Amino acid sequence: MLRPVALILSVISATSAFAVAPLDTSNQVVISVRDQKLVLLRNGSKVATYPISTSMFGLGDAWGRMTTPLGYLAVEKKIGDNVPVGAVFHKRRLTGEVLQPNAPGRDPITTRIIWLRGLESQNAHAFQRCIYIHGTPEENKIGRPASYGCIRMKSKDVAELYDQLPVGAVVQIIPDRLPKIEKTKPRQEMSGGVVASNITPQPPPQITATKVAKVMPPPPEIAAATVAKVTQQEPPQITATKAANVTPQPPPQISAAMLAVPPSSSLSLEQMRTAGALAGARQKAKLAANKRL
Repeated sequence: MLRPVALILSVISATSAFAVAPLDTSNQVVISVRDQKLVLLRNGSKVATYPISTSMFGLGDAWGRMTTPLGYLAVEKKIGDNVPVGAVFHKRRLTGEVLQPNAPGRDPITTRIIWLRGLESQNAHAFQRCIYIHGTPEENKIGRPASYGCIRMKSKDVAELYDQLPVGAVVQIIPDRLPKIEKTKPRQEMSGGVVASNITPQPPPQITATKVAKVMPPPPEIAAATVAKVTQQEPPQITATKAANVTPQPPPQISAAMLAVPPSSSLSLEQMRTAGALAGARQKAKLAANKRL
């Protein structure tokens, strides 16, 4: 069971004589023997989960038993910065070999070494016993107990964990299942800065008829005096010179279909245009005739 941070701190203070590297309780790893999984936590939130392998010989901290210890430990050393994935270690030194996953006939430590120190009496021998979290070429055995006491991982997974786990991070190995922990939501890049993706987008505000009435002002009123000026303007006077130059146009022909339309009927747009043109021509002809007299 995952114990609270307050209890972790009390355990650490009670066993500070065992610890060398300063402890970092904001970064934590929980390893489940039953699930054969490892979860990386940051500030109590899940960052990632990886399959692992604990000891094929069971649990414990006794010398020579090749078992996996339980309880709270801490990352004391990290070995393998920037070495190739699959690089082989012998007594924590690179041999120059690089193995592919599931290379036949070989079972060395590969890729990265995360060396653990025990923080409790039940795992006090972990550092001297060389209990690591490390890579292995036997990736087809990951997910079931297969190690000699260490915590094995796939090479690409241990390289990723190594980059995220600082020296001093707390590691808890439990016999039970992993606790249910909410995963940290990723952050999204947006224009103007980084915005966390767990911000729920709000729907656009509903615009009611009252809001529309406030936003959309009524059309401006036209003053009565302005209307009067427009309506009372007299048509422009046509001089005798202009009238002499106006050639009277014959009235447009009105078809029988137009005459057949009763006055009460609504006229079409074309009929209205024809009627307007006829009235205009008649007015011009009348003005021209009056000027000649």
